[in-house]
Amino acid sequence: MKKNSAAATAGMSVRNVLWLWWKLVVIVSLTLCVLAFLKLQSYSLSDSELSSSISTTSSISRRSRAVEYSGNPKVAFLFLVRRNLPLDFLWGSFFENADTGNFSIYIHSEPGFVFDESTTRSPFFYNRQLTNSTKVAWGESSMIQAEKLLLGAALDDAANQRFVLLSDSCVPLYNFSYIYNYLMASPRSFVDSFLDKKEARYNPRMSPYIPMSKWRKGSQWITLIRKHAEVVADDDAVLRVFKMFCKRRPPLEASKGKKNMKLQKQHNCIPDEHYVQTLLAMHGFEGELERRTITYTEWNESVTNMEKKGWHPITFSYSDAGPVQIKRIKDISNVYYETEYRTEWCRVNSTLIPCFLFARKFSRGAAMRLLSEGVVSQFDASSIMNSTP
Repeated sequence: MKKNSAAATAGMSVRNVLWLWWKLVVIVSLTLCVLAFLKLQSYSLSDSELSSSISTTSSISRRSRAVEYSGNPKVAFLFLVRRNLPLDFLWGSFFENADTGNFSIYIHSEPGFVFDESTTRSPFFYNRQLTNSTKVAWGESSMIQAEKLLLGAALDDAANQRFVLLSDSCVPLYNFSYIYNYLMASPRSFVDSFLDKKEARYNPRMSPYIPMSKWRKGSQWITLIRKHAEVVADDDAVLRVFKMFCKRRPPLEASKGKKNMKLQKQHNCIPDEHYVQTLLAMHGFEGELERRTITYTEWNESVTNMEKKGWHPITFSYSDAGPVQIKRIKDISNVYYETEYRTEWCRVNSTLIPCFLFARKFSRGAAMRLLSEGVVSQFDASSIMNSTP
């Protein structure tokens, strides 16, 4: 009898233990499910907030800068440079022929660099550097951030109505008066923008924040009207997605061996060639654009050990900057976009005009020749041959 009772007690104990373990498993499982659900809700909320932020960026920026301006409009020249301005002598001559009330100058240089009499030949650039500049690396989102900082600073002046982004190797192809009238005659922004069908730069993980149907590619060198400049300067949501999913593929390195294969499968996304174009397309502004750049670049296909195939801009030397070569650039009246089978005829208010106002990349010698040939103004190149700040 005692044996039966002991066996029954032992059986009850085993069942109790199993029951407790079962309850524990159920509780833990339910807890994990609840945590996963809460995390999913939080993730969905972030997605919703991001999408809402994207859709309302333009309206917020217009409200925050609802400034009426009826005075003389200015062109803001936004120089994105590595350190100094090696072609400052050319630009100084360019601005000397302009009414100071028609333009303003902003420079994004490396943090801490100051433009003064010891670093530039032209007083037009004295103290025109941003005080909040950031360290910039080619092919990274920091390039976009620098552009946004330039636009943000220029937007603080209500008189600035056109915003021209330029590099340290850009040159003007005409005098100030011609360029000013050209830009002011058009109510549109000049943004090189086309469908990117050939290159696998679009990362599907960008969806749904950035739909593939809105993905665009184009030249970094843009010219914006104030409305569009506000949208670019004030955007945070789309930039956040670019920082996460649009990154430059690292170059091949022999030391990484087979790992190179994995790295090369990444999307080779260059942020500054997609950001502004995609952002404006997402806001429905493509109908307000001249979908072309006004800065000429001559590309040369090259093959290197680091990259199997790539396109790189040609640098113009003294011998490349003669009247014949410059006239060839000035005579360009249309641009063909292969991925869209589109020929963009260069017009302002239905009037055919030259496509390009600026060109890059020009060496110091090439810029001297532009001045000596009178492209910008009459100039004696020998006057700066021995002048190095």
